[in-house]
Amino acid sequence: MKSYKSLKVTVVGLARSGMAAARLLKELGAFVSLTEKNSTPALEKLAAQLRTEGIDVELGSHSRSFVEGRGLIVISPGVRLDTDPVTWAKELNIKVISEIELAFSLCPAPIIAITGTNGKTTTTTLVGEVIKATGKKAFVLGNIGTPFSSAVLSIRKQDFVSLEVSSFQLETIKDLKPKVAVILNLTPDHLDRYKTMAEYLYAKKRIFMNQAKEDWLILNYSDEALRQIAPDAKSKVIFFNKDSSEGKFNQNELAVLAVAKALGIGRAVCLDVFKDFKGVEHRMEFVRDIGGIEFINDSKATNIDSTIWALKNISKPAVLIAGGRDKGSDFASIKGLVKNKVREVVLAGEASDRIAAAWDGVVPVCRVNTFSEAVTTAYKKAKPGEMVLFSPMCKSFDMFTDYEHRGRVFKELVGKL
Repeated sequence: MKSYKSLKVTVVGLARSGMAAARLLKELGAFVSLTEKNSTPALEKLAAQLRTEGIDVELGSHSRSFVEGRGLIVISPGVRLDTDPVTWAKELNIKVISEIELAFSLCPAPIIAITGTNGKTTTTTLVGEVIKATGKKAFVLGNIGTPFSSAVLSIRKQDFVSLEVSSFQLETIKDLKPKVAVILNLTPDHLDRYKTMAEYLYAKKRIFMNQAKEDWLILNYSDEALRQIAPDAKSKVIFFNKDSSEGKFNQNELAVLAVAKALGIGRAVCLDVFKDFKGVEHRMEFVRDIGGIEFINDSKATNIDSTIWALKNISKPAVLIAGGRDKGSDFASIKGLVKNKVREVVLAGEASDRIAAAWDGVVPVCRVNTFSEAVTTAYKKAKPGEMVLFSPMCKSFDMFTDYEHRGRVFKELVGKL
């Protein structure tokens, strides 16, 4: 296990992953500092907790003094590579890694790392359930909500890690070497961060850059960009979504079947897990029925493709609640689907104007100022036999800390109707 004892380390970003990384490093005997550019009452509370644990924290800005003299910089997933601490670290020739890279350096167990634009959380959860069904211990970690760093010291050699990995986290890996790497799909997303789709694909491809011939890479055959990168891998490639006879399974299930094949787990085990699987929180989650109106929480839909999937899979007219922080998405691209599936739209958040302009004349649009107002307005507009579908298509950061916070608030507001 790699030693961090007495190493001076700065963690950049006081999100869930940053906090977990800081605490892990402190437990390992490192001298730990943390810098966070934002300052809110919630962040102040977290910073106060860390200070009582002997971790130096600055909020509201980044100081060069928090980088100088450090042996390592660890960044949270949301931290951009052009942010000041990363720039200073490069100038000073200080190594910069992501939180998952830190945890990987301490992990004794094989890792199944899963990335892609959509379906990561469901697939990561299902892989964990399939492994558990064989009697093994599986840790379901990463971008799914529980940071890798928060659990790594509890992981044993005979366990498995099912790890959801975002493109942001992959940007700064150095040695991460999953036993099984999965890329589910690639559709336009994070275009506020990546200039081109090629740049976005490059970040995703890093998931298999350290794999060897004894490892496995699982790719979606129906995605042309992913088919084309298969020859770049040193590992053994398994394609899923290749055979039309597998039509009874969805994309996530097909990926899990491929992972099971790589791990030598029988198909029957997967089928039993699929049969009992109730889905993940905040992804097409049934919340409540009020007078024949269904309320569905799809807060995890942070991009257009997730909302496309949601709309294609509903069987009744919807009043759609959408909006949030724009990623540079092309909202006009789904006008036809919206016209067919949505009776009315309620918009809140920073992207409201762009969405309203894109759907002008397609569907009635109502813009409101607050999220609470969006929920009550959608309820008033919905009729018995319809649904209120909260599938925002955007990031949550204009109003919430993350999509989970946003989903919980939605469920609380629905509970009060």
